[in-house]
Amino acid sequence: MCIVMLAGILTSCGTNTGKIKFGAAGLGGTYRVFGDTFANLVTSKNKKYKMEVKTTAGSAANLRLLSDGYIQMAVAQTDLTNDAYERTGIFENEKQHGGYSAVAALYTEACQIVVKADSSINTVEDLQDKRVSVGEEESGTEQNAKQILAAYGLNDSLVDEVNLDYSNAAEELREGKIDAFFCTAGAQTTVIGELAKKCDIRLLSIDEKSAEKLKGTYKFYTDCTIPKETYNGQTEDVKTVGVNAVLLASDKLSADTVKDITKILFENKQELQYALPVDISLDEKSAVEGITIPFHKGAVAYYEECGMDAAELTTEKESN
Repeated sequence: MCIVMLAGILTSCGTNTGKIKFGAAGLGGTYRVFGDTFANLVTSKNKKYKMEVKTTAGSAANLRLLSDGYIQMAVAQTDLTNDAYERTGIFENEKQHGGYSAVAALYTEACQIVVKADSSINTVEDLQDKRVSVGEEESGTEQNAKQILAAYGLNDSLVDEVNLDYSNAAEELREGKIDAFFCTAGAQTTVIGELAKKCDIRLLSIDEKSAEKLKGTYKFYTDCTIPKETYNGQTEDVKTVGVNAVLLASDKLSADTVKDITKILFENKQELQYALPVDISLDEKSAVEGITIPFHKGAVAYYEECGMDAAELTTEKESN
């Protein structure tokens, strides 16, 4: 507890150069759309700050880059964020990636599995012996893809897994070079929407038994429905699972800086919603739910001004 209190003191005395590098992800995903929109809002609403969006390989890369000080803010999946703190999953054999805290939960990211409409692949089981993109190496999508495949008894010896970013995966699916691709992102996802305009696609559902298995094994999965007509030609709802996307800030950013930025986030949520293809959950109470790492002192200061009890923002990690 003393260590956490000391971390809080150091955070409160953090630095602010005015230049903030924001880790998004590759083009075509919701992280990038959010990052570009949010960076423009921060830069235009408060002249003290200039936010620059950096292309990264996604959640895992963002967590490492935040921890190592190469970027100061980012979006990441809650499951990977927790793994980095706990040194579990893909971070098991690495140092603890700390030095950052939560600002707000943003929206649910759907685990989407895309095939061509005329494909013989109708279920996840049908991916056996098929060539499938599971996302970029060590991305959140790759972790989700492997966990979903495992829930169906499929491992990398039964599925020909390749690592592609979303844009390349969409292009290779259209050209017939792969049979399917996974994409964990807010739906509607730009790259899938653009693909649906070029060729007919379908999304695979995750059956109830497998969804329950995933939720029972991994605490971050939730039920998620991709409504019909989300994508061109999608005539039915698609049942899948999802994880939350969380906005993170380096502990080296001062409490005042993060408080300013958190205020900009909530005061401009309508502009963010107009720009994003997903439904964001930006009210103060829902924005603090489901997060298992400490909140940044600047975010806590903002929430307290909104009448929230700081004790409600205490997470289980703070007792470690």
